[in-house]
Amino acid sequence: MSNMIEDKTFELAEPIVDELGLELVDVEYKKEGKNWFLKVFIDSENGVDIDDCGHVSEKISEQLDQEEIIQGAYYLDVSSPGAERPIKTKQDIVRSIGKNVYVTTYEAIDGEKTFEGTLTGFDEEILEIETKVKQKPVTYSVPYDKVAKARLAVQF
Repeated sequence: MSNMIEDKTFELAEPIVDELGLELVDVEYKKEGKNWFLKVFIDSENGVDIDDCGHVSEKISEQLDQEEIIQGAYYLDVSSPGAERPIKTKQDIVRSIGKNVYVTTYEAIDGEKTFEGTLTGFDEEILEIETKVKQKPVTYSVPYDKVAKARLAVQF
């Protein structure tokens, strides 16, 4: 049920966000405590501010009310995806080259299912992730179709 709501909200929100010159990063619909939250994450090359979030929230709220996608009470939260932004599309991967990433896979690759390091390349099929093992640089080749989740990772 929540995936259907997320998908329909994404379809509804994408043209609204595009029209404002922003990017729709992700939509989540989940229960936190006893309340339901519809979270819409937006971004742009220059980042987003409170006014951007307010405009998007207002326009999406109007459309959600008209379409009646969600039955019952919920809170709409429009925000930036934050420093550990999810990497969802091939375009996101290309934009993340040279940055620190955290990637999990559906199955083990070279005995590992979790990779954190610098994304050094992507050729539409394979992500190249450089990390250190015992202080020596190691590059893992991770097939795109084996990626379960990926996000930017803050490096301390």
